[in-house]
Amino acid sequence: MPTYISLINFTQKGAEAIKDGPKRLEAAKQRFRDAGAELKAFYLVTGQYDAVSIVEAPNDEVVAKLALGTAALGFVRSQTCRAFAEDDYKTIVASL
Repeated sequence: MPTYISLINFTQKGAEAIKDGPKRLEAAKQRFRDAGAELKAFYLVTGQYDAVSIVEAPNDEVVAKLALGTAALGFVRSQTCRAFAEDDYKTIVASL
């Protein structure tokens, strides 16, 4: 399955309700499973972003639906990009 990386920032609402964050993360994992995707990793980070997640999903449409649904809850804003594994990178470059 394709891999996606999301760069996440908490909204004001998300920061105010941060103590409930772990429960929301578990609910998100279930939403992802229900959509045929998997939240492979979640990291709290320092710097420009508050968190980073790594997701495997069957296609761009599924990951877009999940990102929009998560954003609609109002706790986070994210930027999501498709990630290519090292073997994919080598294949892409070899075809140039």
